[in-house]
Amino acid sequence: MIRKGVYPYDYMDGPAKLEETQLPPKEEFFNKLNGIDISDEDYAHAQQVFKEFSCQTMRDYHNLYQESDVAILEDVFENFRDICMVNYKLDPAHYFTALGLAYDTALKFTRVRLELLSDPDMLMMFENATRGGVAMISHRYGKANNPYMTNYDAAQPIKYLAYLDTNNLYGWAMAEPLPTGDFEWMKPQEIDQILKYSDDREYGAMVECDLEYSQELHDDHNDYPLAPENVEIDGVHKLTPHLNKRVKYTFHHRNLKMYMARGMKLTKVHRIIGFRQSAWLKPYIDKNTGFRAVAKNDAEKDIFKLMNNSVFGKTIENIRKRIDVRLVTTEKQALKLVAKSNFDRRVVFHENLAAVHMKRTKLKFDKPIYLGACILDITKILMYDFHYDFMQKMYGDNARLLFTDTYRLAYEITTADVYKDITPHFQEKFDTSNYPAGHSSGIPVGVNKKVIGMFKDECGDKSMTEFVGLQPKLLSYKMDNGGTPREQRG
Repeated sequence: MIRKGVYPYDYMDGPAKLEETQLPPKEEFFNKLNGIDISDEDYAHAQQVFKEFSCQTMRDYHNLYQESDVAILEDVFENFRDICMVNYKLDPAHYFTALGLAYDTALKFTRVRLELLSDPDMLMMFENATRGGVAMISHRYGKANNPYMTNYDAAQPIKYLAYLDTNNLYGWAMAEPLPTGDFEWMKPQEIDQILKYSDDREYGAMVECDLEYSQELHDDHNDYPLAPENVEIDGVHKLTPHLNKRVKYTFHHRNLKMYMARGMKLTKVHRIIGFRQSAWLKPYIDKNTGFRAVAKNDAEKDIFKLMNNSVFGKTIENIRKRIDVRLVTTEKQALKLVAKSNFDRRVVFHENLAAVHMKRTKLKFDKPIYLGACILDITKILMYDFHYDFMQKMYGDNARLLFTDTYRLAYEITTADVYKDITPHFQEKFDTSNYPAGHSSGIPVGVNKKVIGMFKDECGDKSMTEFVGLQPKLLSYKMDNGGTPREQRG
């Protein structure tokens, strides 16, 4: 009873099934939602539970399953509470969400005072600068052929597929200098001074400007264009990397410096917000990264990663999307709400019960959304830097970007031995902790374990042999051990 129970979810479709006096056959435990059947071991476990607890009917088994499931969840939550109380001196039971808990933990640990925006134009400018991570399929197909594979064909060109995952990308960005206050409008003419700012300077800026993509950059940048923009495509707004002009594009001054260094042209500056900044979150990020490195199990590792990433989640909360949901039981109540100007939609559950969604008539902007905007921009610096300053410089046209998904990059690389190519750079770029000792390539293993901002091979010591990408967040790939992982992300 110390493990997750086994239950025939799809089979139990009515009260009559509760009166059955034995477990249904193994095939009735098939999960239609996931398309997964249970193992012989799981079915044997279910039979043992039914017998040992003297279940007379499926109702007894059903109740036992629910009780044990809740008890296990209770143990998990109590363990989570213990970890937070010991390490952060805060109790998760006093919070609605992990985001609120992590945000308070960060403020408590750093003792920082964050200024809230009072100028509506500044607020909306930071809102315009808030863009998520780039997710796209640059090339739909890739196939490897190299000596590390079982089916290597020496008559064909040598190619590798590399699927790289950034260690805690948001944590890396949060450890960089971030705004704390002293927000003020700056003159467009001050842009030359801003472009000379060092990355760790006491002051930073958010810039609204026009950019142009030079024609001569199109071929080199086609796989991974700089400065992704929210563009309406077929009536839907999508974050799109493209090679056209940017008009009134708002972003962090560090990104502007990087884009200009890679060839984009600044044609006009519209507005600039200056602010005081510091790496105030770095001690908190480092603390959790240290906890994660010595965690005893995967669950604890996930908790400490959550406590970092959830801080970021709190800084990008969009209160404009918040709604009030009213439950109504009569037609009169429903019509009264539907007639209001802030009515959004309704969901009918039953002839006597419906939920009416109402937009809020008043909004209180009490979150430091400028942090979320800056963190998202800074994450792009690491990803673009790796692609342009490392992969392109090393391989040029011999490295094709297959896809990217916020903190992941996958390449098809034509080279004699990709492991030998990157061995000199492992200390500064890569985490090899998921490679086994004595890896056949001879690369250094166990380097930079869990170090934020490092890139790790998602496949570990199993060569990725073939890739197909249908659309962003929908892809499949094969590995040399016969596995075929599929990824579909919402």
